[in-house]
Amino acid sequence: MTENNMPPDLAGKTALVTGASRGLGRAMAIALAKAGAHVLALARTSGGLEELDDEIKAAGGQASLIPLDLAEGDGIERLAGALSQRFDKLDILIANAAMLGELAPLPDIAPKIWNATLDLNVTTNWRLIRALDPMLRKSDDARVVFMTSRVGGELARPFWGAYAVSKAALEMLAKTYAEETRNAGISVSIIDPGAMRTKMRAEAMPGEDLETLPAPEKLIPMFYEAITVKTDGVLRLVYRDWKSEK
Repeated sequence: MTENNMPPDLAGKTALVTGASRGLGRAMAIALAKAGAHVLALARTSGGLEELDDEIKAAGGQASLIPLDLAEGDGIERLAGALSQRFDKLDILIANAAMLGELAPLPDIAPKIWNATLDLNVTTNWRLIRALDPMLRKSDDARVVFMTSRVGGELARPFWGAYAVSKAALEMLAKTYAEETRNAGISVSIIDPGAMRTKMRAEAMPGEDLETLPAPEKLIPMFYEAITVKTDGVLRLVYRDWKSEK
């Protein structure tokens, strides 16, 4: 966590979390709220968001719920317009929403699945940056965090083609944005959580015992580091390496 082993003080900060209703997104949204941020929790399912809101309120936090399918229509652009009317700035953007796609040999992946995977995992994040960049630049210390995977940044693995390609492209998107905003007060991080106890992991590895994997909440100390350390260029944090260093 921080130097005194406590969550950072995020009072007065506004944080948008995509894919906030479950898994890592949910854990990060709760962590941000507990640290004092006003959390803008975005997900497709209203039910999951309402459960998240109950937990945030029980912890004394504050959240605004945004039920939205990021991949449909001009929702991102309309969202940016609405947020800019309500908030002066955006301090934290957690680009967490993603899909696994289809685990299959490259020639066998259905074009519809390939396009949907790259659209959500890459293009949607570009659209978020494009739409929210003005609000991020108004913050005196903005933080942008992207979620990646070893198969996208380090290791080519058979049958993970669509997901791996999308995460590799996302990492270059993050690195490019970091270079473009070096003097704009925006710090960019990439987090590789590794195998964790999430629904996406269960989809990828249906025979695996999820109870043997870390819960998403285990990532929070490293996540706090990502949103507090000032970066020069992109900061890439890998949970398995970070954990071994502590």
